[in-house]
Amino acid sequence: MSVTLPNEMAALVRAKVTSGAYARTSEVIREGLRALGARERALGDWLRQQAAPAHDAYRADPSRGLSLEEVRASIGKR
Repeated sequence: MSVTLPNEMAALVRAKVTSGAYARTSEVIREGLRALGARERALGDWLRQQAAPAHDAYRADPSRGLSLEEVRASIGKR
């Protein structure tokens, strides 16, 4: 497999190897892919456990929802 990276990303990979944090460029790429997989799993978990149930609850009872103004006011208080 061959991968082409933008100069900035390639420099980051080389810097990780040069620093001794990783022995090979392939280790840096594998670590990045593991992090991507973890992020995607976390997003999927959030969608299943929080977003979808909240959506279903709203669809069942729209009166539970907040208007845009109510959301903005709540954010403004924080």
